[in-house]
Amino acid sequence: MSVLVVGSVGIDRVQTPKEDRSDLLGGSASFAGLAASFHAPVSLIGIVGNDFPAHHRAVWEKRNIDLTGLQVVQGKTFRWHGRYEENMNNRTTLSTDLNVFADFKPQLAASHKKLPFVLLGNIAPDLQHLVLDQMEKPKFTIADTMNLWIDIAQPRLLELLPRIDMLILNDSEASLLSGEPNLLRASRWLRDRGPRYVAIKKGEHGCFLIGPDGAFAAPAVPLDQVVDPTGAGDTFAGGLTGYLAGQKEVNLSSLAMGVIEGTLLASFNVEDFSLNRLKSLSTQDLATRRQELLRLINPHP
Repeated sequence: MSVLVVGSVGIDRVQTPKEDRSDLLGGSASFAGLAASFHAPVSLIGIVGNDFPAHHRAVWEKRNIDLTGLQVVQGKTFRWHGRYEENMNNRTTLSTDLNVFADFKPQLAASHKKLPFVLLGNIAPDLQHLVLDQMEKPKFTIADTMNLWIDIAQPRLLELLPRIDMLILNDSEASLLSGEPNLLRASRWLRDRGPRYVAIKKGEHGCFLIGPDGAFAAPAVPLDQVVDPTGAGDTFAGGLTGYLAGQKEVNLSSLAMGVIEGTLLASFNVEDFSLNRLKSLSTQDLATRRQELLRLINPHP
């Protein structure tokens, strides 16, 4: 089944202690859409300016991603500039220029409205609501969010929770939104407000998933080097959603495997800047690392 991915599309500049890269493809929809395409057909909804490079667009076209929902308007594409410290968990946003993204109003074609799986990428809750207002009874809806929306748009975010099937956020965001420092209590608080499932990302410590049929914890893939963590969370969400779209049922078991697939794709994503590693990723690369991760979870099969 197909996946509708809605989010931001941008051009990034990323500084790390070792390198400074500019004009990189970025944005939540960019990472999530490409990751989901490893498991399912994808339709991408976003907006770019007429300055958007053709070689960035080609990244999605090579994965056969449907771009009929990508608006191209007069003006400049959304741009973000960030700097990472030696500890890659610490990042400073140096500049954000919304440009054409400031006026983004997702408009879905008739074919998009019928898609069974929806990933609402990390964008303002108002835009996530606008997408759901246009959908025709999707089978499963996943929403990603971040601390910015918890800080400046919490009422609208809370209104979103009863409309979705699954919420993805990280551990500090779960505590911030729920007021609960304990992640188990935080996940229960969140589920009480609507979504059947909650996935709490814990960075290098993996992911915790909880739903009506139980819970699951997955480790992260051990890596000896992280080049660029940008988009890792979006990649995780896209990989999970794409995997789920290829399964007959949505339950704890299929979602647990989705968490594993999202974790795998995110582990590759951080090995290079932007989407460079995902662009070159092969099914054999995925299969090899999948076996390594499954051995971590179950060392004695």
